Amino acid sequence: MNRIIKLSLIFVLFVFINPSALLGQIIDLSQAKIISLKKQDPLVLNAINILQEEISKRSNITLTKGSKFPNRSQRAIVIGLENGLDKFPLEYRQFLATMPDIKAEGYKIAVIPKKNVVLVVGNDSRGVLYGIGKLLRKLELSQGQILLPSDLNIASSPAYPIRGHQLGYRPKTNSYDAFSVEQFDNYIRDLVIFGANSIEIMPPRTDDDFTSVHMKLPAIEMIVEQSKICDKYGMDVWMWYPNLGSDYTSSDSLKLEIEERRKVFKAVPRLDALFVPGGDPGDLEPDELFSWLEKEAEVLHEYHPNAKIWVSPQVFRPTNAWFETFYEHVNKEYPWFGGIVFGPWIKTPIKEIRERLNPGIPIRRYPDITHSLSSQYPIPHWDLAYAITLGRECINPRPNDQKIIHNAFDQYAQGSISYSEGTNDDVNKMIWSDQDWDPKTPVMETLRDYARYFIGPNYKETVSHGLMALEKNLQGPLLTNDGVIRTLQQWQNLEKNATKEVLGNFRFQMGLIRAYFDAYQYRRMIYETELEQQAREILSTAKVIGTIDAIEKAMKTLYKAKQQPIMSEWKNRCYALANDLFESIGAQLTVGKHFAAAGRGNFIDNIDVPLNDGMWLIDQLSLIEKNGDEADKLKAIANLLERNNPGPGGYYDNFGTPASWSRVVSNYSYEEDPGGLKSPRVSFGVGLRGEEWVHEITAVGFDGHTTPLSWMNQVTALYDEPLKMVYPDLDPKGSYLIRVGYTGRFRSKIRLMAENIMIHDFITTGDRPIYEFKVPANALEDGILELEWSCGEGERGSQVSEIWIINQDELNKK
Repeated sequence: MNRIIKLSLIFVLFVFINPSALLGQIIDLSQAKIISLKKQDPLVLNAINILQEEISKRSNITLTKGSKFPNRSQRAIVIGLENGLDKFPLEYRQFLATMPDIKAEGYKIAVIPKKNVVLVVGNDSRGVLYGIGKLLRKLELSQGQILLPSDLNIASSPAYPIRGHQLGYRPKTNSYDAFSVEQFDNYIRDLVIFGANSIEIMPPRTDDDFTSVHMKLPAIEMIVEQSKICDKYGMDVWMWYPNLGSDYTSSDSLKLEIEERRKVFKAVPRLDALFVPGGDPGDLEPDELFSWLEKEAEVLHEYHPNAKIWVSPQVFRPTNAWFETFYEHVNKEYPWFGGIVFGPWIKTPIKEIRERLNPGIPIRRYPDITHSLSSQYPIPHWDLAYAITLGRECINPRPNDQKIIHNAFDQYAQGSISYSEGTNDDVNKMIWSDQDWDPKTPVMETLRDYARYFIGPNYKETVSHGLMALEKNLQGPLLTNDGVIRTLQQWQNLEKNATKEVLGNFRFQMGLIRAYFDAYQYRRMIYETELEQQAREILSTAKVIGTIDAIEKAMKTLYKAKQQPIMSEWKNRCYALANDLFESIGAQLTVGKHFAAAGRGNFIDNIDVPLNDGMWLIDQLSLIEKNGDEADKLKAIANLLERNNPGPGGYYDNFGTPASWSRVVSNYSYEEDPGGLKSPRVSFGVGLRGEEWVHEITAVGFDGHTTPLSWMNQVTALYDEPLKMVYPDLDPKGSYLIRVGYTGRFRSKIRLMAENIMIHDFITTGDRPIYEFKVPANALEDGILELEWSCGEGERGSQVSEIWIINQDELNKK
């Protein structure tokens, strides 16, 4: 026992003299010097400034810079290039030589044992920049302290040469239009630190308003500043430039288009590539498109002679003839042509595009990381309650989904520049940059770097897990997801103990507001579901208490959702955080107060959208109350309560429920087809009477009356991909009707077949919601009904919201 006590005292004394021992091989760089022998490389010098400035911001320590190697006792961060290692001490060179080789833009970070010296060596100037970025992500920076794990030895090169994000300065975005030049500089620097090497900007004229109340500078001036910022960081500058002219064959129209581009191309100091979408917006036939691109290239090369033009086969209503002509042009490999961009609303899977291209033609991905529904990669099987509140463009950290989406197709492309509409997808940007650098990077590693660097080392575990929890909030039915409350509790604990600086950090605010918002919707979902059930139970007693009394009591119960709301303190916290985000980063979460573009990032406007069928029930009950005698009213109430009942031996499905999806046939997993190009996907919207729903889901959509929630949620197959469902255990000799709801975001011409037998020929959806057809008897010979919907060529897809399979024989017995 005495020996144990003695050893313990020795250990305590050792820790007292050397407290870093408890930290687990941590070196203290608080008094280190930044050493660089590269005196004339502007990118390296700027990278060193970034290191010095970002350390100073977070630690309040400004490390001095020098050009001579440190003495034996001096702690140092030594910056260099591989082609300048001959000036390094032999010990340093020998250590670096034991590490794996690096390629273009790659770097080595090494801690020299017993020297307290950190080496950051780039294969090239960009490599130095990304090495410094990685070092900053791994440093433990707090007030008065700079710590680093002593075993941080990394040799890394990017897997893909294109790694970037679109930062469009236009009103349609949820925050970028409010950025100042300084904010763009800071945000682009953040992206660089996470490995981005490209930024895509937009011209002043896009498919949007020309200006907004938020803009600090005219668009033409801001894109000049964005280009300058990127050049300072050695980044490639891309420009997304759609074809919005009225006529690309008219000489007068072409002259206007050419002059506009000349003005834009002349203004920006750096432009490495132009991305022209084939459509969305600016649909042109391929011959016309490529003829125009050749003229555009001439103007582009007047000011940026090495820039290339990339193009996407992006078109809303594609035909085989369009694609055939498009790829004929692409494979000619015009001298100005850079490559193909794979983005939203492209019908052909990227693997098939790769097979149609000449081997040397590169593909760049244009992933939509910013939208949660009606998008390239919607949240799979998303609960309708979230769809109608969080909406299309909410704050949407989806780290695991982003890795799945990235890794499903990364091998077919040279990297990506993401489609972004603002800061709402901030976490997703960092995930994509890390995956484009190394697809094997664990998601949690990126999230820990994100939390450590942007929030602080004390938040490395808590915030990273908190962001993971926000993604889990969105998975599965909300009504049964009790993890939503635990997520809020975790974020509230962080909020309670956070410093003023952290509470003012927009990245922390974004996570916090989502935690409150999700929990508020969860509690409302439980509350409003119960209120609807109570109202239905009251209506079921109408025969006893009288229809007028039942209607009055049921409506009063349904109105409680608005008149007696719950958890108002959570809603008020969301409002306060929305104001905070507007102040901290220009995030526009409401139209009225923050002047958001409607349907973009303004999910706080939807915070109290009803989550039950109360509005529809009240609307229907008002009609019943005014019409018919007591018997008519009783019958109408019974029909209302029995609406979703298919009768004995039947089926009812609406595609906001997991059970209904079990009858949908899919040959691909989410990991194989996250974009749903070959498999069914979830969609939302009503879109009746030819009105296409794009950004916001509305409950009013048919003959001036509210619609049931079931009309807002569909199973969808895109383009002419067939949509299949199977209904087993039917009576082979029975007589069946199929009643089907055709609602959704867009109109389509669709046909329904059963066992290769036509149920109905092509009809255009959107004129009315519900159709009814007889099921052919010979489609039921084996007791299994196999349904298949298909669209004609050039259509946007099949959408089905509800299905009743009704056994007429059993119904007649009833």
